[in-house]
Amino acid sequence: MPELPEVEAVKRVLEPQIKGLSILQVTVKRPGVIAHPDQDEFCRRLAGQSISSMGRRGKYLLILLEGGDRIIIHLRMTGCLLLTPADWPEEKHTHLIFRLSSGEELRFVDTRRFGRFWLLGQEEEDRYSGIGKLGKEPFDPEFSALYLRIRFGKRKKAVKECLLDQSVVAGIGNIYSDEILFSSGIYPARPANSLTEEEWERVVEAILRQLSYFIEKNQMTPEEYLETKGQDYRNTPFLQVYGKKGEPCPKCGQLFCRMVIGGRSSVFCPHCQKEIVPESCTGRYL
Repeated sequence: MPELPEVEAVKRVLEPQIKGLSILQVTVKRPGVIAHPDQDEFCRRLAGQSISSMGRRGKYLLILLEGGDRIIIHLRMTGCLLLTPADWPEEKHTHLIFRLSSGEELRFVDTRRFGRFWLLGQEEEDRYSGIGKLGKEPFDPEFSALYLRIRFGKRKKAVKECLLDQSVVAGIGNIYSDEILFSSGIYPARPANSLTEEEWERVVEAILRQLSYFIEKNQMTPEEYLETKGQDYRNTPFLQVYGKKGEPCPKCGQLFCRMVIGGRSSVFCPHCQKEIVPESCTGRYL
């Protein structure tokens, strides 16, 4: 699933291209992709509206319209937005097409079919998308080690699980939680309530540094984005730990190990991320 750096990359590559354009027509090829309102109202309300900007909240994308309405999008596992010429060959799993005033089309393609769209009015309360339940953005000025200590400091859950809790910190998933914990030298299965103040400071510093780094690495031109069909986020060569079980740690040379924590895979270095795990911890080596 795309995480904060990937969703931010999509926003940055698409926003300059669609800002100021009008939506002339919406074609829905798979009704299930529209979560709110119904398909007919979705198409009717969007026709003729102009795009003022794009936004991001956690792993969600937002298309903000000049009339005050907003489109909320969750790409889920395999969803992607492609801005294409009208005569560009259509991808097999194209579920939604916005015909724009530039003569181009903004297409939503999703192989796994989990992605969803919500259209909300200017004053309409969002009781549908779940975006209102998200915690702070990592780059929010109020996001800090103290904030994490208050929210996680009494929890017995593994710190890895805590970083995945979108109601506390928005946008971090399985990939970057591994990178963050490796960078901060924290054992992923360690109970959150055992971390010291200094360790929480290291975690926050690693969150900001790693997310900023991968946002930068994911930058691409519109041509590169379209050529790779919105799926090549450029992060893979720069990942240090995620998905690298059995490979040598770049810091110490010891082989990376993998464990399952709360049903999620976690790769770590047993030398650089040392910790004695209490019996109550749910992690297990694989």
